[in-house]
Amino acid sequence: MKIRQLLGKTVLDKNAFEVGKVDDVDFDPESGKITGLTLALQKNIFSKDVSGVLFDDVATIGEFIILSKEIPKKDEETAEETEEE
Repeated sequence: MKIRQLLGKTVLDKNAFEVGKVDDVDFDPESGKITGLTLALQKNIFSKDVSGVLFDDVATIGEFIILSKEIPKKDEETAEETEEE
C-alpha cells in the first residue's frame, strides 16, 4: 500500500467509534517503515485538532483503519481531568 492511499482514510478505534481521518504519515527514512499516523480530528467546519497515533496501534487497514485501542474523545478527557482535580 502506498502512503498516499492512507491519506484521508477514516480511522476507527477498537469500539468502531470514528476518531478522525489520516492527515499525515510518519516514517523512518532509514528503514522505510511507517512509525505513526497524524489524524485530523474535526472540531467544526472551520477548525480541526490534530492527534498522533503510533503505527503499532493499528490493527487492520482496509476501507477503514481500525486501531487496537480505544481513543477517548476530547470532551471525555476534559471531564476526566476535572474529576481528578
